[in-house]
Amino acid sequence: MFDNFAPDAVKNNPKARTKWAIDTVKKAAIASRRLGLNVHATFSGALLWHTWHPWPQRPVGLVEMGFEELAKRWLPILDVYDENGVDICYEVHPGEDIHDGDTFERFLDATGNHKRVNILYDPSHFVLQQLDYIEYIDHYHEFIKAFHVKDSEFNPTGKKGVFGGYNDWRNRAGRYRSPGDGQIDFKTIFTKLTEYGCDVWAVMEWECCIKSPEQGAKEGVSFIQSHIIEATQKAFDDFSGAEIDKEQLKKILGI
Repeated sequence: MFDNFAPDAVKNNPKARTKWAIDTVKKAAIASRRLGLNVHATFSGALLWHTWHPWPQRPVGLVEMGFEELAKRWLPILDVYDENGVDICYEVHPGEDIHDGDTFERFLDATGNHKRVNILYDPSHFVLQQLDYIEYIDHYHEFIKAFHVKDSEFNPTGKKGVFGGYNDWRNRAGRYRSPGDGQIDFKTIFTKLTEYGCDVWAVMEWECCIKSPEQGAKEGVSFIQSHIIEATQKAFDDFSGAEIDKEQLKKILGI
C-alpha cells in the first residue's frame, strides 16, 4: 500500500524503494539547514506494528530485536542530521513502531540516547489510543520540538471501541475532527507547553471526516491564534517591582 508514495522507478522493488527513502530523508537534513530550519518531522517506520496485539504470542526477544534493527537503520540518518544541526521529530502515530511513550523510550534507548531523537507531539492520536495526552507533556516536554494542532474525539459504544471494527472514519468510535470540534483540551496543552518553555511552531494538521478542508483552514487560523500564549516576563503579584534589599529581608524575618 505504501508503494503509492514512491516514484514509479522504485515501485514493486523493496530494495530500491528503501534506498530512495533513506537518500531522500538524508537530503531533507541538508535542505532544512539551507532553509534555516532546525527541526524535521517524520515517521519512525514499522517493523513491529503488525505484532502490537500479542496474539499469536510474540516470541521472546522479538520486540528487542525489532527496535535494535530500527535504530540500526536510523543511526546513519540521525548522524547526518546532527552534522547539519537539525533535530528529527518523530510523529508518535498509530501504525508506526513509535506510537506512545513506552515505544519512544525503547527507540531512544536503542539509539544510545541520540541527541537528535525528538518528538512531534500530536494529541489527536493519543485520544484514539485513550492515552493521557496532558500527562504525556509532563513526561516528554524536553523532547517536544514540533506540534500538530489536530483535534479528535472518542465515543465508544456497546459495538465499537479503540480497535475500530474496520469501519470508515465516520463510523469509528475514534475520529479525527477539525480544530475545536473534538474533545481535546487545547487550552491546557498550550498552557503546559508554555510553562515548560517549549518553543515550537503550532502547526495545524487538518483531518476531519465531517467538515470541509476549506472551512477547517479558515477556522483553524483564528483557533490557533486564540490559543497562543504570550508568556509573562514578571510575576503577576509584583506590583511595586522594588529592588531586593537583603537588610529589609532580614528585618521581615526578624533576624
